[in-house]
Amino acid sequence: MSKIVVLIGAPGAGKGTQARLLQERRGIPQISTGDMFREMKTLDSPLAREVQQVMASGKLISDDITYRIVRERTSKTDVAGTYVLDGYPRTAIQAEQLEGLAKEQGKEIQAIEIDVPREELFKRLTGRRKCPVCNEIYNIYSQAPKVDGRCDMHPDVELEQRADDSEKSVEIRLQTYDSETKPLLEYYQKSGRLRTLDGTGDVEDIYCQIEKLV
Repeated sequence: MSKIVVLIGAPGAGKGTQARLLQERRGIPQISTGDMFREMKTLDSPLAREVQQVMASGKLISDDITYRIVRERTSKTDVAGTYVLDGYPRTAIQAEQLEGLAKEQGKEIQAIEIDVPREELFKRLTGRRKCPVCNEIYNIYSQAPKVDGRCDMHPDVELEQRADDSEKSVEIRLQTYDSETKPLLEYYQKSGRLRTLDGTGDVEDIYCQIEKLV
């Protein structure tokens, strides 16, 4: 039976990287809610216009609207088989909505948590720097450039830090993840569909474990 693979992990855990690897190597589509929200800004459909109005008002997009976006995207032919959800569900309510979608699509749900200690996540996020020219990513703790603050390929260019990678922003993002996602992990744990992997290891090792589960 085809699966809906739910990747769960805090910001910086590497779930986006693993979803991309599954797509590149196994042809399993990565369905990202972040990508879908960005796409909605440019589309002209009843649902897109509804999303645009909510965004313009500064309000959060509701669980119901988010579900409708996911349902619409996953009804397309390119996701007829197994696909990976990146960024959805985020809450227990969304998880319950996904159950109905899985039954409708005739798929099983497989939840995989990529677990990384808080201290490591903090270093991964606050230490991240990017070259504005070539988009090369560095980390001052684990993958530092040869010259502090400068790109190896473009030594005249100063590396940049994303606004949401500041210490204060990262702390808020991780607290939000903890409060939102704990009920979600418990939800999948109770039904025996949650597998937790150590996310501190090698990217390839983590990928091999996920591939076996998928």
